[in-house]
Amino acid sequence: MATVTLKGNEIHTLGDLPKNGSQAPNFTLVKTDLSTTSLSDYKGQKVVLNIFPSIDTGTCAQSVRQFNQEAAELENTKILCISKDLPFAQARFCGSEGIDKVETLSDFRDGNFGKAYNVAFTDGPLQGLLSRSVVVINENGEVVHSEQVSETVDEPNYKAALEALMDA
Repeated sequence: MATVTLKGNEIHTLGDLPKNGSQAPNFTLVKTDLSTTSLSDYKGQKVVLNIFPSIDTGTCAQSVRQFNQEAAELENTKILCISKDLPFAQARFCGSEGIDKVETLSDFRDGNFGKAYNVAFTDGPLQGLLSRSVVVINENGEVVHSEQVSETVDEPNYKAALEALMDA
């Protein structure tokens, strides 16, 4: 169990993120068109997993905007923005914001992504949602950077994630 805070109050997730150098756990998530995708679909590419509780909160929305801006500059890299929001809400947000460089994916069907990456909240007001985290995966499917944001209302360290991509 990992401990983070929400506005200073402790809440917990299932555990720790995958360690640097480990193989990233596979997953199946739902796209905005309700089809599914897996990590294996991105084989041979660098992947950034931008994980958050809900696209309908300010910090989560900002992380999607920021990574969308950064993604325009990256070669052979996919940015996957992952939450338990319904695909309809994700598509609405991206459409209204003009976001088109990242992919939004949902873990709403079975929650297996949250379990595989240990980011599902186990208690508190966000129980069942996903903890704000970033995982960077190289072309070989290995984790090269991970960050579970210690205070849920704070943004992730974009610079550290992008530097890990350059070094991958």
